[in-house]
Amino acid sequence: MMDTFPPSQAYFNQTWLSVMSPLLRFLSKTGSPLMMNLYPYYVYMQNKGVVPLDNCLFEPLTPAKEMVDPNTLLHYTNVLDAMVDAAYVSMKNLNISDVAVLVTETGWPSQGDKMEPHATIDNADTYTSNLIKHVFDRTGTPLRPEVTPSVYIYELFNEDKRAKPVSEASWGLFYGNTTPVYLLHVSGSGAFLANDTTNKTYCVAMDGVDAKTLQAALDWACGPGRANCSEIQPGESCYQPNNVKGHASFAFNSYYQQEGRASGSCDFKGVAMITTTDPSHGSCIFPGSKKVGNGTQTVVNSTQVAAGEISSRSLLSRGFCATMMILVTCVLLPFW
Repeated sequence: MMDTFPPSQAYFNQTWLSVMSPLLRFLSKTGSPLMMNLYPYYVYMQNKGVVPLDNCLFEPLTPAKEMVDPNTLLHYTNVLDAMVDAAYVSMKNLNISDVAVLVTETGWPSQGDKMEPHATIDNADTYTSNLIKHVFDRTGTPLRPEVTPSVYIYELFNEDKRAKPVSEASWGLFYGNTTPVYLLHVSGSGAFLANDTTNKTYCVAMDGVDAKTLQAALDWACGPGRANCSEIQPGESCYQPNNVKGHASFAFNSYYQQEGRASGSCDFKGVAMITTTDPSHGSCIFPGSKKVGNGTQTVVNSTQVAAGEISSRSLLSRGFCATMMILVTCVLLPFW
């Protein structure tokens, strides 16, 4: 694609029209997506000083930092959305408007050489975690708010034998020995297990749920669900904060742990979510935590995942996929 920002001015390279036009007609006829590898990392590397890092990492932006398409006045809070909309505009210029974009690869390298100082574990964690949350928010793109593209993360494992630059070997969520390069920090995404391989997961109340609905779920957990709710009674260690969300999180997690973290035991009619972040605080120790409070709490669950179990527990949730490409031929195009 050429001149992809602003998206409203994007178009396919004219020398490829003899390929793109019949290809897009075929995709339209068969109801197939246009599969694209989109990398905001390379946009940033190729446009240093023009595209801010926060815009590439899905970080929260003030209105002044949002990218604005001067022709449509649409505001873009991240680079990936702009790249996807550029593809839609490019297709529309060829009279194709019913083909969806499927992001077959995107990610951020966790390590680089001196020429790639922003290929870091923190930035890779930030990009991937924020990307997942962005997809689960189902907000679409500014041009197509009704359509949220499906996304595949590149990639599952680091490829330590790849040739230089260093970043080429460092796109994975896991090292070759199956330990995570970083733990994804995802909240508000339902039953997403992130890439935790230590089996330390907890069940907590989701944000934004009304108190009445949470109270009903809390009553069930402490009643028919037989969760241990003694610690959220007045005067006990988990009574504070004295609100429905705090009490519900403790009760949900108690039930989840006593059920052996079984599939479906952290739902409560859609108001609970699984997290790898320990919700314990102060002297309040949640079941399943390895923390010890005041010398009186015991470890409820310290089970480690056996090597053979890692692959089944690591990454998939609600159709959001991570892929490891065995044989890949990549052509990096100037998407921006």
